[in-house]
Amino acid sequence: MFPEYDVIVVGAGHAGCEAAAAAANLGSKVLLVTMNMQTIAQMSCNPAMGGIAKGQIVREVDAMGGYSGIVSDESMIQFRMLNRSKGPAMWSPRVQSDRMVFAAKWREMLENTPNVDFYQDMVKGLIIKDNRACGVITGLGHEISAKAVVLTNGTFLNGIIHIGEKNFGGGRAAEKAATGITEQLVSLGFESDRLKTGTPPRIDGRSLDYSKMEEQPGDEVIGGFSYTNTKKPTQQRSCWITYTNDIVHEILKTGFDRSPMFAGRIDGVGPRYCPSIEDKINRFADRERHQLFVEPEGWNTVEIYVNGFSTSLPEDVQYKALRLVPGFENVRIFRPGYAIEYDYFPPTQLTHTLETKLIHNLFFAGQINGTTGYEEAACQGLMAGMNAHQKVKEKDPVILKRSDAYIGVLIDDLISKGTEEPYRMFTSRAEFRTLLRQDNADLRLTELSYKLGLASQERMDRVTDKKSQVEKLKKFLHENVAVPEEINPYLAQLNSSPISEKQKLEKILLRPDVELSMIAQFVPALQNEMQQYDQESIEQAAIQIKYETYINKEVELVARMSQLEDHIIPESFDYKRIQALGNEAREKIKSYSSTNTGTGESHFRHQPK
Repeated sequence: MFPEYDVIVVGAGHAGCEAAAAAANLGSKVLLVTMNMQTIAQMSCNPAMGGIAKGQIVREVDAMGGYSGIVSDESMIQFRMLNRSKGPAMWSPRVQSDRMVFAAKWREMLENTPNVDFYQDMVKGLIIKDNRACGVITGLGHEISAKAVVLTNGTFLNGIIHIGEKNFGGGRAAEKAATGITEQLVSLGFESDRLKTGTPPRIDGRSLDYSKMEEQPGDEVIGGFSYTNTKKPTQQRSCWITYTNDIVHEILKTGFDRSPMFAGRIDGVGPRYCPSIEDKINRFADRERHQLFVEPEGWNTVEIYVNGFSTSLPEDVQYKALRLVPGFENVRIFRPGYAIEYDYFPPTQLTHTLETKLIHNLFFAGQINGTTGYEEAACQGLMAGMNAHQKVKEKDPVILKRSDAYIGVLIDDLISKGTEEPYRMFTSRAEFRTLLRQDNADLRLTELSYKLGLASQERMDRVTDKKSQVEKLKKFLHENVAVPEEINPYLAQLNSSPISEKQKLEKILLRPDVELSMIAQFVPALQNEMQQYDQESIEQAAIQIKYETYINKEVELVARMSQLEDHIIPESFDYKRIQALGNEAREKIKSYSSTNTGTGESHFRHQPK
C-alpha cells in the first residue's frame, strides 16, 4: 500500500509543514502523517506570526527557502513593525493573520510541492532496527518504511486539556491526544517530562463595544516577511486594546479554588513569558490592570482572540470576569480558554542537527523539544527536515552558528542548555543581534540555502542585485557632499548643528535622528540617485552606514569566538582531568557532548553564555 519514503514527518503543525517542505524541496520523497487533514498548519493559539525576535526568525526561515513568510504575507490582515523607536537590531515585523486563509494557503503550497504525500492517521509507534529509525506504525496498523523520521507532535503527546475542575484527553480543542510514542521512546532510554501551555477564550466580535477600547491600526506602509514578491493586502483590519481592572481581578480570584493550576492538578511548567491571567494577578498583585489585545481572527469572521487573557479557570468565572472588562459588557463566548499539559523530551538529547543521540535518523522539532510559539517550531522543522534529507542522502549536516542566525541561537540554546519551561526566543538571547537583524536575513542566509538547493535562482538573483544596489548607494554617499545652503534647513528642523562647509553625505547620515530619505528631499543630487534603488536596498545602505562601528565590533567578536567554536572536542576527551571543573559540571558537559556525527567526533562546541 505504501512505498518506502526517504523521510516521514509526523504531525502537520508549523514544524511539520516546514520539515516536509524542506526535505521534499531538497529532493527527498516525503510522507506527512497527520491525525486530521483539515487542521494542517492550524493556528492553535493567536492568529499572528512574528513579533519581538520571532519576526527575525520568520525572515530567516524565508531566506532559507521555507514557506512561513510567504504564507504569512498572503494571509495577513494587518502589518506592524515593532520597536521602531529603538535601533534596527530590535526592529521586529509582526503580522495579524486570517487564521483560515493561513491554513488553507499552507495546505495549497504543500499540495503543490513535488515529493510530498499525505496520510491521515495517528502514529502510535516507530519502527526501530539496529538503533535506527526505519519508519512508523499507525493506529490502523500500517507499517510505513522510511530512511528517516521527523517527530513534530506539538502538544498532542498524552495531551490533557484542563478547564476548571474538568479535564479530558486532547491535543487541541476538539482533537484527541496522541498515545504510544512517549512510552516507546522512554522504553528506549529517552528522558521525557511535562509542560503546560494555555489559550484564551474565543468570543463573538459582534457582542463588543469597540468605542470603549483603544484602536491599534497597522502601519501605513504595509511590509511583510518574505523576500519574494508576495501578494499583500491593500487595506488592513485594526486590533483593539482594553484593560482588566481590580473588579475583574476579584472575580477571577473567586475561581482560584477550582483552578487546575493552583489546585495542583497540572504538573507541567507553563511559559514564564506568556502567563495565564490568573497567574498574572497572582504574581503581580500590585498591578491595578493588565493589557488585553482584541485581535480579529480573519477578514470574514466575527471570531475574536483575546490576547492576554489565557486561562484555565472555570467557564462561569471566565464569563463573569470578561463581562467586567471595558467593551465586553455584553460579551458572548464561542469557546472558553483552557490549559493543555503534554509530554516533551528535554532537547539536550539531540545533536545540533536535531537528530536524537540515542536513535540514528530520528529527528525532533517543535514543542516536543520544549519550545513555544509558531516561529520557534517552524525554524526547527525547517532545520530538521533539511538535516533528515542530508542524512539519508549521505550529505554534510546543515548547522547554523549563533553568529549566523537566531535559528542558530535557538538550537544551540536547546541543545547545550536544555529547558525546563517552554522556551521562547527574545532578542536578548542573541549576543550578536546587531548582525542578526530582520532586514539582512536574506544577505546572511540565501547564499547557503541556494547552494543546498532550497533557495531558487530567482531568490539568489534578488540578493545579488540587492547587494549591488547597497554597495553602489554607499559609494555615492561616501563620495558626494551636501552644501550648507541645501542641508542646513533640514538640520535646523532637527535642532542639529548647521554645517559651514561642504560635508560628505555619509557623515551627515551619522547624526542622530537624521534619515536618508529626508536628506534626499533637501539634496537634489541624492534624490535623483535614489530613484534607481528599491526601498529595501535604501534602508539597508542607511543601516550599514549608521551602525558600521557597532557592526564591525560584532564582526571582530565573532572572528575571535570562531577560533574556539571551530575546535571539535573528541568524544574520547576526559573531562575528569580538568581540575577546575566541579564534578557536576564535568558530568553535564560530558552528557551534552556525547553526540556522534558519523565521523567519530562531537558536534558540541564552546559557546558564549
